[in-house]
Amino acid sequence: MKALLLASALTATMISSAPAMAARDYISIVGSSTVYPFATVVAEQYGKSTSFKTPKIESTGSGGGFKLFCSGVGVEFPDITNASRAIKSSEVETCAKNGVKDIVEVKIGYDGIVIANAKQGEPLKLTRQEIYLALAKEVPDPKNPDKLIANPYINWSDINSSLPNTKIEVLGPPPTSGTRDAFVELVMDEGAKSFEFIKKMDKKEFARVAQTVREDGAYVEAGENDNLIVQKLQANPAALGIFGFSFLDQNSDVIQGSIVEEQAPTFENIADGKYSVSRPLFFYVKKAHVDVIPGIKEYLGEFSSEKAWGEEGYLADKGMIPMPEAERAQYAEAVKNLKTM
Repeated sequence: MKALLLASALTATMISSAPAMAARDYISIVGSSTVYPFATVVAEQYGKSTSFKTPKIESTGSGGGFKLFCSGVGVEFPDITNASRAIKSSEVETCAKNGVKDIVEVKIGYDGIVIANAKQGEPLKLTRQEIYLALAKEVPDPKNPDKLIANPYINWSDINSSLPNTKIEVLGPPPTSGTRDAFVELVMDEGAKSFEFIKKMDKKEFARVAQTVREDGAYVEAGENDNLIVQKLQANPAALGIFGFSFLDQNSDVIQGSIVEEQAPTFENIADGKYSVSRPLFFYVKKAHVDVIPGIKEYLGEFSSEKAWGEEGYLADKGMIPMPEAERAQYAEAVKNLKTM
């Protein structure tokens, strides 16, 4: 009866919000480019081991995914969105305004953000302060540390003479990306805080100074396709790229990760919490779709199984850092019971 009521409600929404639409017989997933390869592996496994169709997954970036996910209830809207950051309160409000009120949050594991270059380039050892100085639009004046000036640094060696005498060129994600959000929070904010006068600024001014990236070509928005960044690094050994650890792990034959704060971006260092630039990964499920779109429960069961996200699971083989056992059990239970936020 519950399933029939949900189906009726969803059908009514579909009829009122769009022209006659056939019921969808596959799961629609959008969101994070970082989570995309993990979700794709789960979807392929799910497609092989069940009678359901393999889900359709689009890499839209976390912000783009939430925009699509929160647009409404019905077959024209995604069932699930992947995210390399937690959903924002403003996004929850947008969802609610559009009738998306019951959302299941599922943390799936952890990932590191790497600053990498081609193996034929010089390996770098960086601090978060140095990365901030390389990429911020405004930085402290070297001659007057309590004053901000337009970023004057051209080469890495201008920041620290021990760094390579090569032009600062960093390929990174756009503002719609969860990786960009996490990079700003974990690297740019922390680098800015290393300067006492910036740390003491009010919240709004600090955000402007810490998070505004320079626009003179030193930082290049490379879109949501992390594989494309890897290709560009191979073509330009002097450039650096910003992306999730899994892309370093899968391309370790051609690129290398920079050491940050004396720690290399390795599976072990991220799992142990030693590597400072790491973050949790999530996906979000529209509960109203679960009993209407075929196979969502089975997909959730596959993703939250030990064979997928466990310590010896196939997602770890792809570079995802598993959650501790207790946390996996907590989220597996939340998935099973479809516990909403």
